[in-house]
Amino acid sequence: MTGNQPTTSTRYTPGTQPMGRTCPFSPPEGYRTLREEDPITPVTFPDGAKGWVVSRYADVRKVLADPRFGANRRRVRLGDAPDAPLAPPPPGMFIMMDGPEHTRFRRLLTGQFTVRRMQKLAPAVEQIVADQLEAMAGAEGPVDLLQAFALPIPSLVICELLGVPYEDRAEFQENSSMVLRLEASRDEVMQAQAAMNEYIHQLAVAKRAHPTDDILSGLVQSEQLTDEELAGVGSLLLLAGHETTANMIALGTMCLLGNPEQLAALRSDPALMDGAVEELLRYLTIIQYGLRRVALEDVELDGHRIEAGATVLASLSSGNRDATQFPDSPDALDIHRPYRTHLAFGHGVHQCIGQQLARVEMKAALSALFDRFPTLRLAVPADQVPMRDDMLIYGVHELPVTW
Repeated sequence: MTGNQPTTSTRYTPGTQPMGRTCPFSPPEGYRTLREEDPITPVTFPDGAKGWVVSRYADVRKVLADPRFGANRRRVRLGDAPDAPLAPPPPGMFIMMDGPEHTRFRRLLTGQFTVRRMQKLAPAVEQIVADQLEAMAGAEGPVDLLQAFALPIPSLVICELLGVPYEDRAEFQENSSMVLRLEASRDEVMQAQAAMNEYIHQLAVAKRAHPTDDILSGLVQSEQLTDEELAGVGSLLLLAGHETTANMIALGTMCLLGNPEQLAALRSDPALMDGAVEELLRYLTIIQYGLRRVALEDVELDGHRIEAGATVLASLSSGNRDATQFPDSPDALDIHRPYRTHLAFGHGVHQCIGQQLARVEMKAALSALFDRFPTLRLAVPADQVPMRDDMLIYGVHELPVTW
């Protein structure tokens, strides 16, 4: 098992994107320096490209809400100059679209992920959680909580919602992992994405002939999307629907185990769970390197001139540690913290469409886990848990636990 040692220096070098964590639950320390001294700063990114990093809460929200910053950041070739034309987003990849095109896809999906529908789904989620705990309880010796519990829950739920056979999970989980791997080559990412799209395409063809009561069948029957768009939307929902929540459940468990006073308070008062989920979302912010946007025109941002074509990285994790928005020790986990709007799900028109589902899954999973296993603990020292520093979605590669 590999340790949790940062692969890059933790000392911040001015003019660069902060990298390397000193704590597995906190963003790189360099973001504190930026928030205090240079919150909108020109940087050179790890791949050598130049752009800007925005690190304060208010400025992150400004960038994500401003239509002058586009969501599509695909260069035709790596290393293209900022003024080179952007490649069009892949069909159905609406998180990289702006304006009417983004609205067209978003409108089709919004009704599928309402608060009311997600709350109605809660009993089914709770049953899935109970089944996973029952299977986990029968295991001997230390268990990898990620594989035995955290990953199956959102995978089963999103498969049920989309109408994807759960027995196919190994294939789509492997391809999802490749898409999110920071060190994967462009060809590897494109091949994995193409494989996911082809899988969804074949599924959509089958549902056109024999529709069932699921989101993918509904999209097929709407007849508003091409086959390529259906494949893109479906693979995006499948990836986002299990990778993010699985890592929040696993990392949230590790975080609570590392904060025994907070965990004791939560166990003594289960009514604190809603607030605990929001605090974990804020505190951990697993979109590891924020959200990238591209200036569609010259933009003046708090006295800084961002030229058209420039890349701007809006750091969600840094914004969520900003004391102006989260007073009283923002770098501490505090499940009693009064709720204030955080950035874990982004902001603006691209805010995560599945956020209510994630909340339902996290609440059900964490509540039942600590109730079923009151003596749950890590089976290895915390610094030996392999962290996902190498992935776009942060978390753990595995989480050995015992009880």
